Amino acid sequence: MKIPAEIYEAYRIMPNLQLHQLRVASVAKMVCGAFAEPIDVKSIVTACLFHDMGNIIKSNFDHFPDSFRGPQTREYWEVVKRDYIEKYGSNTHEANLSIARELGLPDEVRQLIDDISFSRLEITRDDGSFEQKISEYADLRVGPHGILSLDDRVMDIKARYAGTPGVETPEDEVRFNELVAAAHSVEQQIFEKTNVQPGDIDDASIASIIDELRDYPIA
Repeated sequence: MKIPAEIYEAYRIMPNLQLHQLRVASVAKMVCGAFAEPIDVKSIVTACLFHDMGNIIKSNFDHFPDSFRGPQTREYWEVVKRDYIEKYGSNTHEANLSIARELGLPDEVRQLIDDISFSRLEITRDDGSFEQKISEYADLRVGPHGILSLDDRVMDIKARYAGTPGVETPEDEVRFNELVAAAHSVEQQIFEKTNVQPGDIDDASIASIIDELRDYPIA
């Protein structure tokens, strides 16, 4: 039995990326705790804890200066990034799935990780399970520095990922707006079945959950 803190250390996950995954998992756990129907909480939380393990591959270190104030310098993380690309290739999504397999995560968890994608939001809205919807939605509420509203988060995606393959961005404004509409539909579908509202999710409300999830048991 391992815990996320140990796995993050073993995989040399940047501090900001560790915190991002913990925040996403905390949002998901909070939503699950308020959900009115039976749901696979363990799979959702586990998927969110490890959904971006390979994201250093696409990291622009100019966006994360706070990551270089400790003993691990920018040069250190540049080496880690090269190591990741050498081992997993340059496709971040495929790297995330490869690491999930290495960790021995169950099929249902790996499927949730595979399905977390802004570009798949219409599929998630129309055909996704609530496990999938909650996993996707949780990722859509976490920005680089903490919890954001859904609208603020999609604007962050628009600004930061312009030109990134697989992410619909301002090059196709109509398509982007269709995906934003799908995101709002997913939010509505989820909160019709909870006793909390989107505005109840903020950095203060998930702070204690983050601390809990650092030691979340992973089979």
